Order: sequence, then C-alpha cells, then structure tokens
Amino acid sequence: MSTNAADPLVALGGLPGVPDAVDSVRKAVDRVYGHRVMRRRSNEITSEAALRGARGSAALSGADWALEEVRRRTDFGSEPEARTVGAALRLTAEAGQLLSIWRQSPLRVLARLHLVAAADAGDAVGRPRQHGEAVDEPLVELPLPDADEVAGRLEGLSQLIIAGSSAPALVTAAIVHGELLALRPFASYNGLVARTAERIVLIGSGLDPKAICPAEVGHAELGRAAYAAALDGYASGTPQGMAAWIAHCGKAVELGVRESTAVCEALQRGAA
Repeated sequence: MSTNAADPLVALGGLPGVPDAVDSVRKAVDRVYGHRVMRRRSNEITSEAALRGARGSAALSGADWALEEVRRRTDFGSEPEARTVGAALRLTAEAGQLLSIWRQSPLRVLARLHLVAAADAGDAVGRPRQHGEAVDEPLVELPLPDADEVAGRLEGLSQLIIAGSSAPALVTAAIVHGELLALRPFASYNGLVARTAERIVLIGSGLDPKAICPAEVGHAELGRAAYAAALDGYASGTPQGMAAWIAHCGKAVELGVRESTAVCEALQRGAA
C-alpha cells in the first residue's frame, strides 16, 4: 500500500470504480437495516449472521462444511477442519468484544485474535512471526514478506487506524483485510484473523453496527479462486489492482446482506 496522499485511505476511496462500490454497499446495507423484521428480531439476525459468517470464513480456509453441520457440531478439536471451524466460531464471537480497543490498539487486538484462533499456549501464538518461522496459509500463494517487513507494515497499518480516516468503511475494511492477508503476520490462521479484522472495521465504523452483513459469506460465495485473484491485485499495489480488491470486498458485503435479507424473509414467513 503506497501513496503520497496525506490520508492514503481517502485517496484509495477515489480510485476508479471504488465510489460506485461504496455507494452500492451503503444502499444494500440500508435496505436490510430497514427490513421490518429488524425492528423486532435484530438479535436473531445478528446471531444467524455470526454463524453464517464463521462458516464462510472457515470455508475459505479449507473447512467447507454445510451450515447445519456447523450449527449442530459441538466438538471442534478432533481434526484439522474441525479446529478451523472452531477457530472461526470463536473469532466471530470475540470480534464484538474488541471494538472499543481496535481504534486505540489494533496490534493488541490482532494478537488477541490469533490467540483466540489458535486456542493454545505455543510460543508462536499471539505474536507476529519471527525470522525463519514457517506460515501455514495454503490459500495465499503470494511471496511471504520477511519478519522485518511484517513488523514495519503492521506498525504502519496500526498508525493509520489510530489516526483515523474519513475514508468509507468499505475502503478501510478492505485495506485492513488485504494487508493482513498479504503479510500473513502469524504462523497460522492468518485468513481467519484477516476476515475477522474486516468484520471489526465494518461494525466499528457504524456501517454495520448490529453485525448483520457478514462479508465472510460473500467471500466464500465468490469462491477461493476469485478471492486469491483479487488479493493478487491488492498485492500488486497498482491503482487497478487495489480498486479491484476493494470492489471485490464490496461485492462480498453485498452478498452477506443478501444472506441476511433471506434470513429476515424466512423469519417473516415463520419458517426460520
């Protein structure tokens, strides 16, 4: 991520196609928040969105379980896919508890997210990886930045968040998500952490305060190949690539909105 603008996130928000994506997301979010079911049963929508978002995030990390399997399962520690699904569920639950800390100490939040995802006390848990440490993130095939670059770019990202920005929430969320995926700062679960950080930005910004627009659902629906291709665009650092990544994230939010709208409709019919 490189630009000479005083607020690089605002500059990114002006890239060709990004204002349209931002406007489309805003309209979609407003529509679902205006649904009549939201006035009476918003807590149910939030809970269902969390479950579906966790399922979508786990799918992108290689554990593509049916929603009903995620819903009924209680044991998430028996094998790798189950651990991935369990990590996604824990992260989704944790996200809402970290909103007040994010703007003051984003690096602390990221460390906490990795600790929650890994669910163990290993030496590599809850801290950025060090020189020579391997990374388990099979979906992302980008060159792996070294530990010094990771530390520098994490600090830059942290400063951007702490300073605040007038950029649209979609832009900030997409950049946080893309940067964490490109860096893969932890030894494991980077994708899950990156998508949870995106969720935190969307909620904390006020775009989706009730957490009913699970972008993770949309990312999963768009598919792993499209996700990886859009991330390649982000990593390229070109205006076109950055704009394509932001637009991809916008489409994911809209698909998450569509999912929650369907839940609203089902509740209205008494079928959920």
